[in-house]
Amino acid sequence: MNLDKLVRENVRQMKAYSSARNMHLDGILLDANENPFDIEGSGFNRYPDPNHRDLRERLSQYHNAPVENIFVGSGSDEIIDLIYRIFCIPGKDNVVIPEPTYGMYKVAAELNDVSVKSCALDDDFQPDTEVINQLINPDTKLIFLCSPNNPTGNLLNSERIKYIADNFDGIVLLDEAYAEFAINDSIDYLNTCPNVIVMRTFSKARGLAGLRIGYCIADKQIIDFLYRVKPPYSLNCYSQKMAIKALNNAEKVNIKIETLLSERLRVYKFLSQQEGIDRVFQSDANFVLFRTDKSLELFNYLKKNGVIIRNRSTQLNLENCLRITIGTPEENDIAMNLIRKFYE
Repeated sequence: MNLDKLVRENVRQMKAYSSARNMHLDGILLDANENPFDIEGSGFNRYPDPNHRDLRERLSQYHNAPVENIFVGSGSDEIIDLIYRIFCIPGKDNVVIPEPTYGMYKVAAELNDVSVKSCALDDDFQPDTEVINQLINPDTKLIFLCSPNNPTGNLLNSERIKYIADNFDGIVLLDEAYAEFAINDSIDYLNTCPNVIVMRTFSKARGLAGLRIGYCIADKQIIDFLYRVKPPYSLNCYSQKMAIKALNNAEKVNIKIETLLSERLRVYKFLSQQEGIDRVFQSDANFVLFRTDKSLELFNYLKKNGVIIRNRSTQLNLENCLRITIGTPEENDIAMNLIRKFYE
């Protein structure tokens, strides 16, 4: 992988902002114009560690990956935006996005003035490698893949992912936000495909969506560029501490995941047996996608009765499709009872 060819010239030449906490975290800190008084007794009167040293060290242990291969950001959306800024020249470069998938990939492209080459996933919601190869040109810098995919819920075929990465001279961003709900763990792409960035989040399985903590594992050169261009204090002290706590409470998290997997199966079976629902798609995530010719009516009925799901009918090849997130057993009971009543 020739990063000199891929990274924007201005990014290669720029020097990162050297913040006070980037240089010193300890001592009598009179360098950052902070308030020296910890008024709330929280320790939050000081700026956070901009290099996320403790959290990255804990993630290194968790994934058995070197610290220098880990970047932490303010949610996955910040990482997506930074990747565009590093690799894509506005008004010139393009990206490939197989759809249907997570909508922020395209939104971030529009924000950064990068053109999008969309293509449909195949009938099994897998990337069509032949079509993707045909879309790639010298100005294609990124390919976005989501596995398990949102909103379809399925894992992408690992052999197809590797084929795409091996035959592409740009960056493959592999979004694994829902990986903890699936069987496989593709962090080994770090050792086999240096142009793949594997992105994870604390928002789903670890239940910290409100704290906006995302991270990625990638080649050290890519990580270095991410820390060069990011805002100095984008991830606050509390979020970093809670992320470490979540990693240390792996047993508790795993129990919750097992509950969600059991509930996913229960909801899937219910929807599959419900008359009026045409198809229920197999899921490797914490949600289930299903199709019904009364999608809008059911969506509005559930909303009227206080149950909010997502209408995905406007996305490519998802006509009449709804997506329901797996809730607590009690929440799932309420939702299923309402769906049953709707079709009576």
